[in-house]
Amino acid sequence: MTDIDRPGEEKPVAVVTGAGRGIGAATARLLGGQGRHVIVNYRSDAASAAAVVSAIEAAGGTATAARADVCDPAQVDALIGGVLAAHGRIDALVCNANVLQPVRAGLADTTWPDLIDKVTAELAGAFFITQRVLTAMRAAGTGRIVYLSSMSAGWTGKQQIGHAVSKAAVNSFAQQVAAEAGRYGVTVNTVAPGAVRTEASAAFMPAGLDDYLAKHAVLGRMVEPDDVAAVIAMLLDERTAALTGALIPVDGGFDVLQGGPPRLP
Repeated sequence: MTDIDRPGEEKPVAVVTGAGRGIGAATARLLGGQGRHVIVNYRSDAASAAAVVSAIEAAGGTATAARADVCDPAQVDALIGGVLAAHGRIDALVCNANVLQPVRAGLADTTWPDLIDKVTAELAGAFFITQRVLTAMRAAGTGRIVYLSSMSAGWTGKQQIGHAVSKAAVNSFAQQVAAEAGRYGVTVNTVAPGAVRTEASAAFMPAGLDDYLAKHAVLGRMVEPDDVAAVIAMLLDERTAALTGALIPVDGGFDVLQGGPPRLP
């Protein structure tokens, strides 16, 4: 199915933004396999979102694809309103959408509009949908929210300023939401992957990164989308209901061997 038109169901409902590929797709497939009805949000690639829905249904789960630009408040209202009308509930929100590719440049080569555009896009992609979903979760007295950030928020390295600053802004936003949402029974956590090879990131990975990680990460390998999805699923589980306001690195132990914020090659 490609629209939010399935009658309401008793199973928990999870909204995953940017779920057509990469970490979002891996998360959607895992949550679907765990018995959640997954709303596979996408902005433009309907075919990829449909493929994720098909994979979930082939494995015995249920899902619907839902197009919306999460940076547009009107589209977010339509998305969340449609989910609530069809299902009557939203139990989990995973804010994963990669809303704007950063300009890979240092301070001297970064323009103010480029920096502001990236930070604004990251925050808009979290702000509007959080505001709308938290209203529903507050009424229900329960809910789980997970934001996708990046270890680059604390890294220094080549051409990182736009990406690092925008992800640091997401981390701060998540803390504020966690402080407000806890009284309503809603947990809010952030997952910060290290280097993960996805369709979106492959073009920006520096040459030799695999060898570099083999020498500088505890696991000796790059983190995969399924690794990140597993941590997200853990945070949505009722057994982790006492965990909120956390920033969890998923980087294969890269920072452990560095003794501090690492410098990428």
